[in-house]
Amino acid sequence: MFGSLFPRDIVAELDRLQREVQQAFDLSPNIRGLGRGGFPAVNVGGTAQSIELYAFAPGLDPATLEVDLDRGVLSISGERKNDLPAHDERTAVHINERFQGRFRRVVTLPEDADPNGVSAAYRDGILHITVKRQQAAQPRRISIQ
Repeated sequence: MFGSLFPRDIVAELDRLQREVQQAFDLSPNIRGLGRGGFPAVNVGGTAQSIELYAFAPGLDPATLEVDLDRGVLSISGERKNDLPAHDERTAVHINERFQGRFRRVVTLPEDADPNGVSAAYRDGILHITVKRQQAAQPRRISIQ
């Protein structure tokens, strides 16, 4: 009976706009507090021997990923290609929520991170980075004589 004044997908468009604005104001994450909304999503934790970082980046070629550690700052960068069909008059994209383009995530590591003890592996869409802690920082039991 009454026609809508707004397009049917106005809610989806507002959601997309909100995500873009939120990403613009997110601060760089560090080991003590992570931002939300960046790509790839990152979990950071640790043990007494190492710092463990998991970046969730499905569908990427591991050869396109770069992991760098410089002065206690770990950065993950790369590019996700557009996998949608080429745009012409016979194709239409109704919803496109998958991130595409260049990305970079930066995590500040604690002072006891060992720059010589870093390893990275990519499996099933998860990049797992292990950063060893410096030997001098390891807890140890002191024997009493």
